[in-house]
Amino acid sequence: MYKSFFKRIFQLSENGTTIRREVLAGFVSYFTIVYIIAVNSLILSEAGMPMDGAIFATILLSAVSCILIGLWANVPIILVPGMGINAFFSYTMVESMGMSWQAALAAVFVTGLIFLIVAFSPFSSILSDAIPVSLKEAITVGLGLFLMLLGLEKGRLITKGETSIITFGDLGDPYVVVSVLTLVIALVLFVRNIQGSFLITIVLGCIIAALFGTIDFSGFEWGGLDFASYQKVFLSMSFLEMGKFEFWIAVFSLAMVIIFENIGLVHGHVASINHPERYQKAFRATGVSVLLSGIFGSSPTVATVETAAGVASGGRTGFTSVITGLLFILSILFIPVIKMIPDSAIAPILIIIGILMLQNIKHLDFDDLSESIPAIMVIAMIPFTYSIADGMAIGFILYPVLKLMLGKGKQVSVVLYIISALFLAYFVFRAIG
Repeated sequence: MYKSFFKRIFQLSENGTTIRREVLAGFVSYFTIVYIIAVNSLILSEAGMPMDGAIFATILLSAVSCILIGLWANVPIILVPGMGINAFFSYTMVESMGMSWQAALAAVFVTGLIFLIVAFSPFSSILSDAIPVSLKEAITVGLGLFLMLLGLEKGRLITKGETSIITFGDLGDPYVVVSVLTLVIALVLFVRNIQGSFLITIVLGCIIAALFGTIDFSGFEWGGLDFASYQKVFLSMSFLEMGKFEFWIAVFSLAMVIIFENIGLVHGHVASINHPERYQKAFRATGVSVLLSGIFGSSPTVATVETAAGVASGGRTGFTSVITGLLFILSILFIPVIKMIPDSAIAPILIIIGILMLQNIKHLDFDDLSESIPAIMVIAMIPFTYSIADGMAIGFILYPVLKLMLGKGKQVSVVLYIISALFLAYFVFRAIG
């Protein structure tokens, strides 16, 4: 009876799939993306969130979001906190812009409201058409470089230099040796296309760290879960900073990245299962998930690239996503283990994801300097300023300026001129305090 129920709800026969295949795809998706629990929690904790609370937030948000999109849109898309976006949350919004993490969560919630307005109106196509391809690709590449920088820093492969801004790490430091060995393993597993390579990397990275004595086991306590810490995170949004200009710049920047990234990812995933007609429901479900991110206490979710692993394993319906969501809930049992994972095991994953995002640079038109120069400035300034918002702003201001100077002002949309003016106002207001 339950089999016929699942077949009817998810239209398994119509999609040429079976319960067994969907369950297998759900497991593959989970083991491909489960690393996000450790990585996202670590990055959120650096914004000041309690570590246990960040872990619970990541798990519960991922579980609810996967189940939501599976039931609503019937697509095998995996929704979890996005890499790069979590870095923007912690290192730009909180550390660089001086927001509290509670205010940053409020900004995520407001971003979710904007996302929903876009998703349920024609604005999604208007915005997508207004932003040139070169700037969209540049943001992705810049985020990739930023993630690589964070990974190299967390693995202590680079450090602050005495005669330079950064320098190579100390190879005599056991921690650096562990990071190098883990990175080599991660690269070999990844280029050989081993399923679940990121999860395997974390496990082997922890073993290597234990052998070199770089993990502190003294605080390990099985069953010692601090559920109370999540009460400090859930519904902890603070709207007291809404009157500050920085708050709205953060919302604007976050919305730009989240909306455009998800437009591309959702389009690609529904096309991969030959059901483009499901795009609208999937995109709207993603918008609701972003809204829930602020409520649950995490940086925003995205339709992850790891979704492709589940699709490649035969996933064709939302049943795959529901299985993945249920497995996330079971992850709560292993929180004490997750907390012991060292940065050296996470750093290689950040580096590899950064490398993948860097590949988008091949889509830039280097023959047209009015297109390539603003894009290159975005790519360079995101990691160099340690701020995704500042890097984006510089490129978005330069683009219309160069077009106007070359007599190509008509190639710039009115919407982009408005966006550029807002970014320019951001720098002006910041300059005058």
